[in-house]
Amino acid sequence: MAYYNSKSVDLSFEDAIEKVTEELKKEGFGVLTEIDVQATLKKKLDVDFRKYKILGACNPAFAYKALQAEENIGVLLPCNFIVQEKVDGGVQISAVNPLESMKAVENEALGSIAGEVAARITKVLENL
Repeated sequence: MAYYNSKSVDLSFEDAIEKVTEELKKEGFGVLTEIDVQATLKKKLDVDFRKYKILGACNPAFAYKALQAEENIGVLLPCNFIVQEKVDGGVQISAVNPLESMKAVENEALGSIAGEVAARITKVLENL
C-alpha cells in the first residue's frame, strides 16, 4: 500500500485549495495549518519552486480517539494534504494514507480509527 493517495484535478491551483478545503469540511475536517512551500523556499533559500502548499487537516473527533489510544500520536497528526502545481502545469492533490502511517505505531486500537479516517480521506479525493 502507498503512503499517500493522489488525484489530478482540472482546476487552477487556487481553486483546488478551495475545493479540497470544502470537501474536507463535508467530512468533518478543518484545515489547521497551511504551509506555502513555494514562498518558504524563496524566503529561506532564495530558490524558485512551483506552487506547492501543505494543508494540515484535522477531524477533532478522530484526533481525540487517537490521542486516547496513543498519547504520543500527535507526532503523526494532523493528516496532511498537498496541493501542487505539476511541472506540466496540471494540479495534483495528494493525501496521507493513515493506514500506512499508523502501522509504524504498532497499536491495534489505532487500526479501526485509521480505517475510518482513510475512508473519509478517500471520499474527499473522490469528490474532487
